[in-house]
Amino acid sequence: MNAPLLTRPPLDDVLAAWRACLAAHQLPEKTLWIFSENLCIEHSRAAPGSYRFGFQTGFTPPPEGALEIAYDQFAETGARIVCYRLGSCPQGSVCILLGDPWFEGKGARDGYIRRDEWGISFYPGHEGEIDEVTELARWVRRVRRDRAFHDFDFAMSLEAIAEIRSHGRIRLPYERFAQRMLDRLRRVVGQD
Repeated sequence: MNAPLLTRPPLDDVLAAWRACLAAHQLPEKTLWIFSENLCIEHSRAAPGSYRFGFQTGFTPPPEGALEIAYDQFAETGARIVCYRLGSCPQGSVCILLGDPWFEGKGARDGYIRRDEWGISFYPGHEGEIDEVTELARWVRRVRRDRAFHDFDFAMSLEAIAEIRSHGRIRLPYERFAQRMLDRLRRVVGQD
């Protein structure tokens, strides 16, 4: 039996519903959208073996229109889309857009508010601040691998956004490999 096709609403409608969800939970309605490269995961000094989460937009700022591109890409997949709030900062609620069928099993028990007619969920998270990382040394020392899997691992990357903007789609792994090899060859030959 085939699942019914979803009719995704325009992004503006999703964002209006998201702001209403944040307001209902008495959280800042103004949003700052980040992507996977903006996350800063660090080892926690307070609890050994655990992590603390921060963000930055100074070293890898999201380009204009990145949220729209991510939404369009996730909407085309038919997978559940999630508006996920990481915490608060002076600019408002720090949010990240996620998309994957893995979220189908997430519901109210997990803190997710489902809009099944849209195939979208909202995760307002908990009240609290998220640290903005502005020191380059902290950013360089962030944890990049060998950590526990997390919901936000389903975020769109800025690299994917750049590929969509320049190529109209996300490149395949062999295309990325070929481009790296061409770039290296150009440097060796001196055509940089």
